[in-house]
Amino acid sequence: MASPDALLLGLARAVRASGVPVTADRELAFVEAVSLVGLDDRQATYVAGEATLCSSPEDVHRYGIVFASWFAGDWADEQRARTTAEQKVTTDLLTGGSDGEGDEQEATVAPLVASDVEVLRHRDVAALSPIERAYLAGLFATLRRPAPSRRSPRRTPSRRGSVDARRTLRSQLRQMGEPVHLEWQHRERRPRRVVVLIDVSGSMSGYAESLLRLAHHWVLGGAPVHVFTMGTRLTHVTRALHLRDAERALGAAGETVPDWSGGTRLGESLKAFTDRWGQRGMARGAVVVIISDGWERSGVDLLSGQMRRLRALAHRVVWVNPHVGKVGYEPVQAGVRAVLPHCDHFLAGHSLQTFDELAEVVHGA
Repeated sequence: MASPDALLLGLARAVRASGVPVTADRELAFVEAVSLVGLDDRQATYVAGEATLCSSPEDVHRYGIVFASWFAGDWADEQRARTTAEQKVTTDLLTGGSDGEGDEQEATVAPLVASDVEVLRHRDVAALSPIERAYLAGLFATLRRPAPSRRSPRRTPSRRGSVDARRTLRSQLRQMGEPVHLEWQHRERRPRRVVVLIDVSGSMSGYAESLLRLAHHWVLGGAPVHVFTMGTRLTHVTRALHLRDAERALGAAGETVPDWSGGTRLGESLKAFTDRWGQRGMARGAVVVIISDGWERSGVDLLSGQMRRLRALAHRVVWVNPHVGKVGYEPVQAGVRAVLPHCDHFLAGHSLQTFDELAEVVHGA
């Protein structure tokens, strides 16, 4: 079970996901208000949230629905019992406890919070409940942002590196041919472009939101990242994902994508990308990340041919399949078999932990 602060922040983010414009300042005000009235008082907690998170009657209506769902059933009673226990631990620590009882309780309470987060990091995002998804959304900020780099062909003066023969010779000529100190040069490193292609077809519907949230996290990292969605057509969503607020960015991306949870035409989508963007330079020397389960409705010959073209353009091609690593999975789909010969990496992508591993691979590419 999560700590009280994590519980309240998760509720605030769930309210924001419902369409209420909850800012970071409102989240902080909500947590501070509940700390004054006490989380064990459900009515006071509701009023505190209504006063700090809502700014219109429509916001209040949405907040009420989310609040009722968030604290439904026996889960609320269990949370109240846990909150009471944590408050007792705090009191014992402040007063010195009795015979070390407070220290023993603290040791049993604190690890539970960390273990809950660690378990959630390894859970399949498609199997999470709405409440767990809302809490997971706050954990994307802890993920690494990849920033691959490349060596620039241009050499610049430096105190170390390789000998700059031309500058050394010119310096020597200025000294009438007398030997002088050596001039050095080195090749700078520049950011390498990252291109992310996300399958948003029906078979990937359970992962699409989390994958777009991951792409949004990468886009805001400063490195050049371009994001496309693939379904029955290719859609460029990078501009929508540049919005700072994650919920607004995902909402804008959702409005941009016309084929959400539709069919799958991977070959045609890759051809559209290579013809319009890749061949003109976006894929040249880039790290291209394709996230899909490999289900292709049309023939796989087009898919294989486009992957061959893409591999010739890109620096690295990384294929991410949410089912890789699961018990009993084997790459038997025709689409997967067609793309494997043209991939540098074939990775899992179903949990927060695998997203972190993906970022590490892309960063080191």
